[in-house]
Amino acid sequence: MSPSVGVVVPAYDPSPERLRAYLRDVRDVLDPDELRVELDAPAPGQPASLDLPPDVDCAVAGRRRGKGAAVTAGFEALSTDVLAFADADGATPAASLSDAVSRVTAGDADLAVGSRRHPHADVRSHQTFARRFLGDGFAWVARRLLEAELYDYQCGAKAITADAWVRIRNHLYEPGFAWDIELVAVAAALDNEVAEVPVTWEDQPGSTVAPVRDTLDMGRGLLVARHRARLIRNDRLHRLLDREGAIALVEQSGEDPDPGSDPR
Repeated sequence: MSPSVGVVVPAYDPSPERLRAYLRDVRDVLDPDELRVELDAPAPGQPASLDLPPDVDCAVAGRRRGKGAAVTAGFEALSTDVLAFADADGATPAASLSDAVSRVTAGDADLAVGSRRHPHADVRSHQTFARRFLGDGFAWVARRLLEAELYDYQCGAKAITADAWVRIRNHLYEPGFAWDIELVAVAAALDNEVAEVPVTWEDQPGSTVAPVRDTLDMGRGLLVARHRARLIRNDRLHRLLDREGAIALVEQSGEDPDPGSDPR
């Protein structure tokens, strides 16, 4: 029997048409056993206006939790053998998400990471120079600080086995965009097999990423992710430096999504 697959799509102020089209593509290409949208801080009436297909679960949070917290909540709600997520803007098409999922379902990797910067990636349109420059610089630094040496850590298409998620989930703290790199850093530190998968990618208008602010935040997140990875490796220096009383995302009570707010 093939492993069951669940897909989470985190969304904050999404384009209804683009989101519906992307969900249809994901359904047509992957045929996941579970498909779930984690919608943050919708405006009044927005959930209903999304008009999502009836086979899509939608959890609505009244506040903006951040991408990492939203994906974490979605993964915790899935009951499948493989957990995957993709950004709501559809910049990574469903076929590329399927490539990442296939690496995991085939048993080739515990964590498959989509990559826009891989030499075999197909980039259809480019980001602004500022975003590309900052992104390339961030990836260059990350390769030198982390055990997993990838071309791209932040692409919005990843898949992981449920077993690997159980091992990793208690070590994740970053609620925002830095969650991606923390996921990769922790996975490698726990000796999970990490595979980088080239994707087709097309920059989409209306991104919620602020190039300078979010790159600085991810830079901080990178240093924290390295620190936590070294703690997992029982690094003596990092144990001495550890003074953090942070609470893992899965242990935070916060504001629970309201399943009763399903836009259907």
